[in-house]
Amino acid sequence: MKRAMVFKSKFLILSSAIVLAACATDRTYGEAPGIEVAELESLPAPRIENLFVFGPQDAMEIEVVGAERLSGTYLTDGQGRISFPLLGLLDLEGLAPNEAAELIAARLRGSYVRDPQVRVIPSEIPPHTVSIGGQVDEPGEYPVLGRQSLLRVVNQAGGLAEYAKLDDVLILRTVDGQRYIGVYNIEAIQRGNYEDPTVFPNDVIFVGDSPARRRFDRILSFAPLLSSSIILIDRIGR
Repeated sequence: MKRAMVFKSKFLILSSAIVLAACATDRTYGEAPGIEVAELESLPAPRIENLFVFGPQDAMEIEVVGAERLSGTYLTDGQGRISFPLLGLLDLEGLAPNEAAELIAARLRGSYVRDPQVRVIPSEIPPHTVSIGGQVDEPGEYPVLGRQSLLRVVNQAGGLAEYAKLDDVLILRTVDGQRYIGVYNIEAIQRGNYEDPTVFPNDVIFVGDSPARRRFDRILSFAPLLSSSIILIDRIGR
């Protein structure tokens, strides 16, 4: 049975594909303040229309139908704000174009324009990417073209590195202002035990490190060359 650990409040953690050997593996975690566990089967998908959001130094065309003096090209400042006629500073940080248009229309309605029709069009939309780091051969930003999955993105990054911890692969995602972390066992996904999760633009993927494998290699490097076999007892654990 799949169980999902989701940590609520401002930061959530989802663990949907790590239960293949739950009894054999210690899955304890450090719970920071403001985090609580909830039940989910998978990470929520972001709203497709909100994959682009405004940030600092973003240019846009704003059109207010029938009000040419209010229409024009605007540039957000270092805090994601614009100075708009009649309304002053408007904070567009983290808003999608349609949300920015709704904000401007709401502020104009009644006091300045009876029934404002507002369109906000970004001057440039950067390519959709995901970020992957940790124990992969080529960490960095990678484009998301069409439907992508966790395994495909890991392969784009050159595959798993030597000391990758296969049951500690994270997907970090923000949906409607709520942050989530999904914890996956990529080995179980490779074997077909669990579905390969879909990855969306702006996701951050992190492949954990296996200290046990590093310790083992370090011990072997100091083992006597004449020894024909080595028997180790790991008292530290993973």
